[in-house]
Amino acid sequence: MENVVKHTRKVVEIDPVTKTEVVRHEKVWNYTIADISLLAFGTSFPQISLAIIDAIRNVGNLYAGGLGPGTLVGSAAFDLFPIHAVCVVVPKAGELKKIADIGVWLVELFWSFWAYIWLYIILKVWTPDVITLWEALLTVLQYGLLLTHAYAQDKRWPYISLPIERDERPEEWVPEESPYFAKEGHDKMDFSEICPMSEEHGETVDIFSIHSVNPTDQRYERVAQIDDNVAQVSGKAKEMITEDVHLLKIWKQQFVDALTLESLEAKKLNNAYLRMGRILWQLLLLPWRFLFAFVPPCHIAHGWISFICSLLFISGIAYIVTRITDLISCVTGINAYVIAFTALASGTSWPDLVASKIAAERQITADSAIANITCSNSVNIYVGIGVPWLIDTFYNFIAYREPLRIQDAGGLSFSLLVFFSTSVGCISVLVLRRLIFGAELGGPRLWAWITCVYFMLLWIIFVVLSSLKVSGFI
Repeated sequence: MENVVKHTRKVVEIDPVTKTEVVRHEKVWNYTIADISLLAFGTSFPQISLAIIDAIRNVGNLYAGGLGPGTLVGSAAFDLFPIHAVCVVVPKAGELKKIADIGVWLVELFWSFWAYIWLYIILKVWTPDVITLWEALLTVLQYGLLLTHAYAQDKRWPYISLPIERDERPEEWVPEESPYFAKEGHDKMDFSEICPMSEEHGETVDIFSIHSVNPTDQRYERVAQIDDNVAQVSGKAKEMITEDVHLLKIWKQQFVDALTLESLEAKKLNNAYLRMGRILWQLLLLPWRFLFAFVPPCHIAHGWISFICSLLFISGIAYIVTRITDLISCVTGINAYVIAFTALASGTSWPDLVASKIAAERQITADSAIANITCSNSVNIYVGIGVPWLIDTFYNFIAYREPLRIQDAGGLSFSLLVFFSTSVGCISVLVLRRLIFGAELGGPRLWAWITCVYFMLLWIIFVVLSSLKVSGFI
């Protein structure tokens, strides 16, 4: 996704004064659209593919499968509570990261809340316990309305956007330099050393230190030496160097990394038990890492081939998960909704957690980290539930002229009410943090951890109450 969003296009304009050509490079992707489509859709694809597979298996049945909707509602709770809890404590102690564009976040938040209100309306108010073809179609179409409204707010279109000014946003969606380029450049370039020296009013750096290949002073830091002839290095030059790296070499390195059980950092550990624990963990991950090493490198076609192949691999794993869940529910007698709310929701939401955590670490604002959470919740309903229901309702309308019946609509609607109530408590705390600390993420370490624990408690409340309801104890 990072390589897709970094893509730029060449724009040639004529200067009205000098009548000369002015060449500039502008981003192909808009920040807001990238967050809602690529980031939110990509990280929510495990839940979406699981729900679509469940719907396809259920085609011809008058009753909808419960695995997909249960997973998506449970995933929404996991996105909102545990992922917010992680993102709050990710920034360094005292570091504050706030939402730069409050207007776009409010639009995304509105459509996120409306998604669950809409779901409750069609389940219990409009046509109780059944879903019609038009209801499913309207659910899917609202994802397009979300994209349009968010883009209008980002561009500050008159009449339909909120008159809220945005703060400065980072120029790049993600840091420009990729880890692979940094590693290759580090190995190939000469180095010089710098020595920090404390002074009365701050810290200065001696850039005229001696040049040594093997420095003995631990205070020295190795930095890239820049030749006078290449002092002005542009982003285009870095891109050309990256493209020159042989793609097969990169692909081969993916398999080497996947089959490596112990990294160089792990070998430096003195604790044998800790090293053994890391090796066992790598053994557990080995089959999955080896499997996804077959995904082509993200340097090809601006990352699109890698992005699509990753989604296909995830779909295959989602199918296996649905089969395993059916077996577990059959053997243990645990309600499929309970498994969906807990294990499946947590597992399929792991990409959301990783994406938001990385965004909270690497970006100077909290826009993408929090937007991924709110937008993923919207995508879960409009696409994750809308598309599977559209498939089943369309077949039932053609074959039987009957709507799609929801087997446990009472339990699902109860979970929606619990989620809506607890989410108000979550958003209220984020607003309070903005008013008190000036930012949603980070801040004083103690209060960050208190917020983290509070969000986790809200998630536990949702899971317990929802599980008790679908199990018949409430």
